[in-house]
Amino acid sequence: MADPGRLDAAAVEARLARLDTLLESLESTPGPATGPAVEAVRLLTEVYGEALARVMDRADADLTGHLLDDELLDHLLVLHDVHPEPPERRAARAVERLRPAVRERGGDVEWAGLEGEVGRVRLTTGGGCGSGCGGGTTDVADAVREAVLAAAPELADVQPLPEDPAPAFVPLASLRRPQEAR
Repeated sequence: MADPGRLDAAAVEARLARLDTLLESLESTPGPATGPAVEAVRLLTEVYGEALARVMDRADADLTGHLLDDELLDHLLVLHDVHPEPPERRAARAVERLRPAVRERGGDVEWAGLEGEVGRVRLTTGGGCGSGCGGGTTDVADAVREAVLAAAPELADVQPLPEDPAPAFVPLASLRRPQEAR
């Protein structure tokens, strides 16, 4: 049973969205309090980042695994540049997290590796969900790009590999030699 004082994923998302709005408003508000308020937020963020780094310094492999499985903590580790995994591994995990949703839409996505600073994915669409799914290949590619860059902001971009062309249909009868007249 969840602790009633804890925030669920939706509540965390709502607070992060509100924080973004408040910070944008604060940064665009003229006045003598703007500079110190923005600096206070920056300093508080740095201190929390240092605290998180100290937790990671003391975490064994089991605890580290649990921390990485928590989406909020995973993002905070990236934000504070103390994530123990390299960008390619984080990107691959982000793709694996998206894979069930892409498959529900009749397609598939796989991590294909890095080419320089560009992440590459194999993305196929199946159209198995009919016209009610909304969005196509571009929407799925955009969602994959967004998720991977959130997990590995060090990457310059994420691009799908070109799809292999469908094999041409060749009737079996055309491959047989015509029977010679007897």
